[in-house]
Amino acid sequence: MADKISKSSWVIIDRIIKNALEEDIGSGDITTNALTPEGSVSNASLTAKSGFILAGLPFAKRTFELVDRNLKFRALKKDGGSVKAGTVLATIKGSTSSLLTAERTALNILQRLSGIATLTNEYVKTIKGLKAGIADTRKTAPGLRFFDKYAVKTGKGTNHRFGLFDGVLIKDNHIAAAGGIARAVKLARCKAHHLLKIEVEVKNLKEVREAVLSNADIIMLDNMQPDRITKAVDIIRNNAASITIEASGNVSLKNVRRIAETGIDLISIGALTHSAPAADISLNFKS
Repeated sequence: MADKISKSSWVIIDRIIKNALEEDIGSGDITTNALTPEGSVSNASLTAKSGFILAGLPFAKRTFELVDRNLKFRALKKDGGSVKAGTVLATIKGSTSSLLTAERTALNILQRLSGIATLTNEYVKTIKGLKAGIADTRKTAPGLRFFDKYAVKTGKGTNHRFGLFDGVLIKDNHIAAAGGIARAVKLARCKAHHLLKIEVEVKNLKEVREAVLSNADIIMLDNMQPDRITKAVDIIRNNAASITIEASGNVSLKNVRRIAETGIDLISIGALTHSAPAADISLNFKS
């Protein structure tokens, strides 16, 4: 995955990591500075303590480099791979104080992203054989959206819009402010450029019909039960086969396959990024 990250993305990555390091280190690592002999060198390893899908190793590497460019980081596994408990993910050699100072920030990134990738992959496997895709949302940790969405992709999911600037998604409050679905879509068509698709969030079958008549490109079925989703899909397919149909809201591993079986195209899940448990990873010094 790291070889697919653009140079412009690395600018974003460095900014995120530098902010995280500044948050943690502040004016200095007083514990490490007090206890570590000057010139001390150590060998350490990043080790999986449970099974998961690995994500974020290039960012962990970059964290150590930004603390000390002389640290030698050797990745032994690649992002996107499944690892078992006890697997050594990477080794790092260099200044003991630098290793200790970078440790928590690197682990926080690696554990969070691997957790997101793992949960995403569970959803993807649960609907295997069906056409629906699994997508994320904007329910990401503030300031970490690039990382969170990278992890979703690493877990074989897909990314929804990155932010408010790269996609039109008309939600309930937009509809209320505009005075209805038809007017909201019309206003969006007038303002958005021709390459942007117009997506409308609907909560009942009446709104489904309104969205179809308004010529929306994508219809998001919000918080609908599978039987209601099936009816909505029938309405949409019978009137505008080209419309992409998305389901979102109250999706879990228990019901995601039933939702996918309704014939929709996409299932967006906020829990991928806001509720994924962190993977269990440790950094250990070698004696």
